[in-house]
Amino acid sequence: MKRATAPTAVLFDLDGTLLDTAPDLGAALNTVLQAEQRPLVSAAEYTPLASHGSAGLLRYAYGDEFERRRDELRDAFLTAYARNIAANTQLFDGVTQLLLQLHAQDIAVAIVTNKPHALTTQLIPHYPELAAIKVIISGDTLTVAKPDPAPLLHAAQLLGVPKHQCWYVGDAQRDIEAGRRADMFTVLARYGYISAQDEPQNWGADAHIDHPAELTSLWLK
Repeated sequence: MKRATAPTAVLFDLDGTLLDTAPDLGAALNTVLQAEQRPLVSAAEYTPLASHGSAGLLRYAYGDEFERRRDELRDAFLTAYARNIAANTQLFDGVTQLLLQLHAQDIAVAIVTNKPHALTTQLIPHYPELAAIKVIISGDTLTVAKPDPAPLLHAAQLLGVPKHQCWYVGDAQRDIEAGRRADMFTVLARYGYISAQDEPQNWGADAHIDHPAELTSLWLK
């Protein structure tokens, strides 16, 4: 891992990085499947796919059929998910303490997620620690989403922080790619949703953490 100096701002992915949303995403998938009397998907199967959102989960469950029914299935999934968006979702252990540490060190914080704005704004108020974050960029805030770097650069601009003074923390390949393309220091959250088929060692992250509490130690060593 690269030697790091303290950032002026830390930008975070949401699902699989700050929030463990997999239980409610998986429940939404199974609601769609159950309505069609199809076999349900286990937590062991859907959890590693949760960072890929509705498309990744539905593609796993429906295979080639997903492409033919994309809009129909996505609408059914999002309806089910919105109905119970925070039933079992929780902050990952250590996130609250990490955010308090960043605040104490006067390090700005933002969220950059590919989650649609409507769902992001519905979900975040359930978690006061996240509701206090003023800069939140969703997947449809701009005309492009991660792995395009534009959402990260937009967040940095809103924070008033130069991009090279920002870190981006996420658990998916597109997170690391977006951060690298934005010329930010990238941190892979290995505690997030990474499947056995992924090859995170090839994603090019500058550093990695196995628990949120490890983040500040990257510049406090």
